[in-house]
Amino acid sequence: MELKQMRYFLALAEELNFGRAAERLHIAQPPLTRSIRALEEELGTQLFIRTTKGAELTEAGRALLEEVPNILALSRRAEEQTQLAGNGFTGRLDVGIFSSGILNVIPRLLADFHTERPAVKIGLHNMSKAEQIAALRERRITIGFNRLVPDETDIAVDWVQRESFLIALYEGHPLCRKKAITLRDLDDEPMILYPNAPVHGLAQEVAAAFRAEGVRLRVEQEVEDVVTCIALVASRFGVCVTTQSAVNLRLPGVVYRPLRSTQLREIELSCLYRRDDSSPILQAFLKLIRASRAKGGRARQAAG
Repeated sequence: MELKQMRYFLALAEELNFGRAAERLHIAQPPLTRSIRALEEELGTQLFIRTTKGAELTEAGRALLEEVPNILALSRRAEEQTQLAGNGFTGRLDVGIFSSGILNVIPRLLADFHTERPAVKIGLHNMSKAEQIAALRERRITIGFNRLVPDETDIAVDWVQRESFLIALYEGHPLCRKKAITLRDLDDEPMILYPNAPVHGLAQEVAAAFRAEGVRLRVEQEVEDVVTCIALVASRFGVCVTTQSAVNLRLPGVVYRPLRSTQLREIELSCLYRRDDSSPILQAFLKLIRASRAKGGRARQAAG
């Protein structure tokens, strides 16, 4: 049975008149008659008894009428769900995140995406940079967020947000009296670096900047994430170079000052995804990211 035949059958079963059923279906009566006859031949049983007034359902016809509305409803649902999935309104978005990345723009992006597409299930996975790249290749995540992402032929990278560098100090530190801090001010100062990872990241950028500006870097602690780093600053283990988003931690006993450096000016938060991924959900999320980036750029211009 074809869906068209079932629609024709349902119209006739409800109208019990070929003329009215054809009018309801916006077709001529002969095609309706042929379709019903073909359906009866296919099923090997009579569905209607033709009368002078129109038609009456047979027992077989009444049995079919019990099922056809459900079949047509399922067909409509399948069509709707297919269209929603094809346009990225249903499905799943698996996102690779890292510790300091959840302090600012990423939660806002995910919240906006959830508002736009509530039927898309969002999965969050805390991963290092190397783990995100591996997970993308293995299709365990759809998109990742990180900084200082290396060039990979199969991985696309786009920037999401640019942040300024700050120095996190503990309350009472002599440098708290300054409005801005240079790397020269940090010469031989106990420093806490993060992340402690084998791939190039913020810790390596800081070390390179100290070398470039001829400043001694005294590493007191190396930790894995920004939360631990700022907590150690609050506990007076040392000071650290961090980014604007760390302020959102709001840990007591920590004071932030802008960093003035020729080497460390801004750092990009990037998104990374497979170049060959054309899924509607990913494309919709990338569109949201770019719109957010453009909005942020306009806001900075207005502030300037």
